[in-house]
Amino acid sequence: MSRKQYAILAAGLAAAAALAPVPAAAATPRALPAQCSGTAPIKCHFAVAPGNYDVTVGLGSTTRAANTSMSVEARRQVLNPVSTGAGQVVPTTVTVNVRTPEGQPTGQGGTGTAGLDITFGGSAPAIGSLTVTAAAAPLVTYLAGDSTVCDQPVAPYTGWGQILPAAVRNGAVIANYGDSGESSGSFLSNSKLFPTMKPLIRSKDLVFVQFGHNDKQTSATAFRDNLTKLVNGVRERGGTPVLVTPPVRRQFSGTKLTGTALHVNGVGVDLPAVIRALGRSANVPVVDLTAKSKALVESLGPAGSQKIYLTQAADGVTDNTHFSAYGATQMANLVVQGVRELNLPLAGFLR
Repeated sequence: MSRKQYAILAAGLAAAAALAPVPAAAATPRALPAQCSGTAPIKCHFAVAPGNYDVTVGLGSTTRAANTSMSVEARRQVLNPVSTGAGQVVPTTVTVNVRTPEGQPTGQGGTGTAGLDITFGGSAPAIGSLTVTAAAAPLVTYLAGDSTVCDQPVAPYTGWGQILPAAVRNGAVIANYGDSGESSGSFLSNSKLFPTMKPLIRSKDLVFVQFGHNDKQTSATAFRDNLTKLVNGVRERGGTPVLVTPPVRRQFSGTKLTGTALHVNGVGVDLPAVIRALGRSANVPVVDLTAKSKALVESLGPAGSQKIYLTQAADGVTDNTHFSAYGATQMANLVVQGVRELNLPLAGFLR
């Protein structure tokens, strides 16, 4: 453990000691940990280097009922709201990934702040002890994808990769390298994307690969070749590639989604079909998010499915490709479903 990590741990332990629960009769309001400020939300900052960290927090208050959620970096949800009674403090640990920039890897929408930013929200957030320590070899799941996956820096846009961490217990971590506007080819070639991510991959780490939205004019051969290069690159590092077919757009013809919604591109290539075929031929697990999201969106119909995407009335923008927070949560749930069905190593760390 480095001197910086020792300093972080010591500061956290000191805060924990100062904030240790006391009998209700003697309870008095306590100050927040030194790294934190605010009330609703509570915001905390730790000056740590890029990497993976275990964040251990006492959720709740010795004096009042509370309802506390936790997000990190650029709106990345790592803990859904936890309700606690007065005098109840629940110790919770989550493993989080820190990188620079903190939102999208190419810095679109802003680069954020170096280090680890933590936000405690909910209807009545309260925290006691808070420590940040370097994580000891967690299972890392890297995400390679586009704007439907990425850590979107500004609401209401939300990528499913921003929500997925909330489904994962400590000991495993989601490292989201999704980036807006990327195709299978641009993700390979941009130095801030796969060339930066690849050296970080360790033996048994997972890499989820989802492209298609921006491969509008990509030939079947080029699309397959790009995905094959990504798969082989992951395997060269000892990692496990997982192909994810792209979620559908909300474009209906009557009660059924159109070919464009199902990612038949401008040159007639059925992109999800190419992904499925590559999965079979290269022995790569496939989470068929196209099929899963098609079933969901068509079951809701043209009107009911609007809440999954962005609407003028609710979000101030009409967008039938990108997700609302609700929609991103539904997509993350479908990915989790696929992880369980395939019995991927991440399944053992799901909440």
